[in-house]
Amino acid sequence: MIFSSAMLSGGWHRDFAIIKKVCFAPMSEMARTFEPFVPRRWLRGGHSQTIASYFMRRQNHLPSAEKRFYQVSDDTQLVCDCHWQADKINAMTAIIVHGLEGSSESSYIRGTAAKALAAGMNVVRMNMRNCGGTEKLTPTLYHSGFSGDLAAVVSQLIAEDRVSRIALVGFSMGGNLVLNLVGEWGTAAPIEVRASATVSPVMDLAPSADALHDRSNRIYEIKFVRGLSRLFRRKAMLFPGRYDVSRLKGIRSIREFDEKITAPYSGFLNADDYYARVSSSRLASQIGLPSLIIYSNDDPFIRLLPETRDKLRGNNFVKYIETGRGGHCAFLAEPNGYDGRWAERTIVEFIRQF
Repeated sequence: MIFSSAMLSGGWHRDFAIIKKVCFAPMSEMARTFEPFVPRRWLRGGHSQTIASYFMRRQNHLPSAEKRFYQVSDDTQLVCDCHWQADKINAMTAIIVHGLEGSSESSYIRGTAAKALAAGMNVVRMNMRNCGGTEKLTPTLYHSGFSGDLAAVVSQLIAEDRVSRIALVGFSMGGNLVLNLVGEWGTAAPIEVRASATVSPVMDLAPSADALHDRSNRIYEIKFVRGLSRLFRRKAMLFPGRYDVSRLKGIRSIREFDEKITAPYSGFLNADDYYARVSSSRLASQIGLPSLIIYSNDDPFIRLLPETRDKLRGNNFVKYIETGRGGHCAFLAEPNGYDGRWAERTIVEFIRQF
């Protein structure tokens, strides 16, 4: 265990002092010790970690979820899969957000959910708009700037379920969404929101989109472009006259998709405007909530600019961990006493403090 359970022992006054320190102190005053990441012996490259993580079979023992609909605007609903502890109000609630072309059923989401449930937390597996088969619930497309969607889920959980503690968890594109919201809140987050934790967040969209077009990354880009194109065609069928599928002609990269589809249909001037306005790196210095950010230096296609790293390292509310290896949202360690999904275990242990 990374953080000792002794933090939660002792009398009421001691517990209250700990809670005050954990909830309101910057990261410089909080626990810093983490079990280092050591990749599996036969998975030491970024590509091998990323691909193995995607295809490797795993068992995630999750009970049946309560499917909940959250109204985030007049014309848009989100669907979340919720798992509740017996003491729902007092348990930590982890809201987990998936990455590009993912859903609440993605294996890394289910894996993190299983670990959080076992740690005594409520879990809300959130589908971003249009994801997880929810295309008919909104006329809009989805992108990494809809931080208000996550805020709406948070607000409704507090108002309707009266949960007292919340942590936001995001992977890749979902990590950028989480950090956008945390950065927008600054030090004014709802008192119930205690922390955030992200894995491989796409904080700098432009260089990451361009890295996807590298020859070595074409397998990932092709998968993403095909998936996004299928989604766009389904949206065009569901909302006749709103979308022009002929715009898909000639698209071979994520940047081209964002230039021809995402930007014009989402109110941005072009792809560069979209990347600039929704990259959470612009808000990195404003994060005022205890936040864990995990990034691998051999991530095949996520790029963090030097100035983004400087902002994160200079923010006392941020615990930034950059490993030499780990790939994208993978971090496969030896399965010594657990399934070896190091990042999933680390973020759950991090938010257990709160």
